[in-house]
Amino acid sequence: MEPRLNNFYLRQEEPLKGCLLALREIILSQDPEMTNILKYGMPFFCYSGKMCCYLWIHKTLRKPYIGIVEGKYFDNPELIQEKRSRMKIMLLDPEKDLPIETITTILQKAISLYKSGEIKIK
Repeated sequence: MEPRLNNFYLRQEEPLKGCLLALREIILSQDPEMTNILKYGMPFFCYSGKMCCYLWIHKTLRKPYIGIVEGKYFDNPELIQEKRSRMKIMLLDPEKDLPIETITTILQKAISLYKSGEIKIK
């Protein structure tokens, strides 16, 4: 892993660090084509070279979240839009068990969008 990317995870305090590291593993395990890069100072996950999702920490709530790049195509109650036009986020509580089944369902739907060619992403 690139040192700057690794440092993003390692400089977080617990329980955020553990939560973000677990999320990284969950996301990367979804498909062999999924990769983790540092873009815009945050960990992005690309499917076949196309930006799929990212991890970040909500500024006001101080909770980690998964941002789904093409969230506008999703109608999941777990995803919120806030003031974003394209992306939606899934807020997570680092003090609780991760909802792995929900995360997996959302990630698989995102991967399916890319595989189907339904959306054209640069």
